Amino acid sequence: MTQKNAIHDNLLNSITAGKRLLAVLIDPDKFCVQNSNGFFEKVNASVATHIFVGGSTVEDHRTAPVIKAIKSHTDLPVVLFPGDVTQLTDNADALLFLSLISGRNPDYLIGKHVDAVSRIPRTTLEIISTGYILIESGKTTAVEKVTNTRPLSRHDLETIVNTATAGELLGMKMIYLEAGSGAPEPIPPAIISATRKAISIPLITGGGIRNKEQLEDAYNAGADMVVIGTAFEENEAFFNQLKK
Repeated sequence: MTQKNAIHDNLLNSITAGKRLLAVLIDPDKFCVQNSNGFFEKVNASVATHIFVGGSTVEDHRTAPVIKAIKSHTDLPVVLFPGDVTQLTDNADALLFLSLISGRNPDYLIGKHVDAVSRIPRTTLEIISTGYILIESGKTTAVEKVTNTRPLSRHDLETIVNTATAGELLGMKMIYLEAGSGAPEPIPPAIISATRKAISIPLITGGGIRNKEQLEDAYNAGADMVVIGTAFEENEAFFNQLKK
């Protein structure tokens, strides 16, 4: 069992120390437990600092055994990034309690959270409230389909920044700018930079990052943590560019 608030506190301390954080996103439906040893040899040799686990749609009872396998291969903190309450499990270290503040579907603003309360293992799972902002990327993402919400236009910088600021004022501990899984383009640096200047809480960005240059662009624009999933699924050699 992790110490209460250990994941979030360590994240804040790392950011204060100027450390760049990198989360490897694993979709339980796409992860092959049998072939995980080689994958995590690359993860452990890289600069990755966290493992995120979740997906917009995941088969019931799939998440827990995948996390168990992950923990047998790495000591990195494992954080749930769930698309639904069925993905909750106390096998993880922490839970991003995501509120889709870019949309107006009440289920994903508060409804799913109410459903989740009775499922949350209160003694072991660290809960980190996170404002989740979906930004259009040039394609319809799984998040958009599942939540029945529209992403914010990447050209409407004022609304994006105001939404992030509102999330902080509502008491959320982090803001997550998301282009969506498999996005053709990452979040533009200008959006990251403007959001970073407007908020004081940690800023995460993910979606569409497929090379080291795009990763550096996100950090240089002000992202505290970058999340990469699809790029590693499609090309594990990407890890070779990110060795410690």
